[in-house]
Amino acid sequence: MPTSKFYQEKIQELKKEYDLFKKGKSSLLSIIDEAEISETVYNSNAIENSTLTLRETERILLEMDINRNISLREVFEAKNLARVIEFVRDKSGKSELLEDNILLLHKMLLSNINESIAGRFRYKNEFVRVGTHIAPAPEHVSLMIGEILVEYSSDNITYFLDKIAHFHLNFEMIHPFNDGNGRIGRVLINYQLQRLGFPNIIIRNKEKQRYYLSLREYDSKQNTKNMEVIMALSLIESLHKRNTYLRGMRIISAADFAKKNKQALSGILNKAKRQTIPAFREKGVWKIGIDFSTH
Repeated sequence: MPTSKFYQEKIQELKKEYDLFKKGKSSLLSIIDEAEISETVYNSNAIENSTLTLRETERILLEMDINRNISLREVFEAKNLARVIEFVRDKSGKSELLEDNILLLHKMLLSNINESIAGRFRYKNEFVRVGTHIAPAPEHVSLMIGEILVEYSSDNITYFLDKIAHFHLNFEMIHPFNDGNGRIGRVLINYQLQRLGFPNIIIRNKEKQRYYLSLREYDSKQNTKNMEVIMALSLIESLHKRNTYLRGMRIISAADFAKKNKQALSGILNKAKRQTIPAFREKGVWKIGIDFSTH
């Protein structure tokens, strides 16, 4: 099911504003991107059941001490994913998404974690299961990845976000690696968005249940709707955030906004989650530009 007309029109409107406001403000956009890295790393690793908190992730990336014992694996998972995100931000505009790019990103992700499987697809007899889904046999992986890459690059008709959602779902169904499939898959979403001139999105741990539901629905029914909605809302939120900063608006919390406008916080948060107001999250806190009015 394609992304709704409402979301398509909203994204088009916000993208026009983004392209207009960002002129001459590349340094501000870089600051926003850099500030989001720890949040992106935290959420993607948390979806894969990492025990790190957002604060701990921030401290690891800043080379600061942590107040509890954390496995070396989780430290490298945070540092490596941050490195991958930075690499994609710098390189995505220079190269079309190819199999070699995917393998390189995977090698970077699993460096110092498991070198024996880093940077390669599953070998013979390396089978994986995710829930009730059994991924294709290893000997088919490279061919199948090639097929979805060709399908993505050659489709000039389908709405771009639907193409990305479909690619992501297929990638996760193939599950080409022994480890790191989810994190690499979410990195590739941003690789594709950046090549189209869009900002990064964050698929958040709080939406984990809906995210996994979207994978199960695709596996059982080839239903793409939930993934398309997740991506549309995430992209709209990302554009709202950047447009608010680019316009130089004063930013306050949703709680303060509700108090200022004498409205129920629950109503404001409900609108924020549906992205019917230009609200966005920073470190899990909903915020909004103070110049915006709901009246």
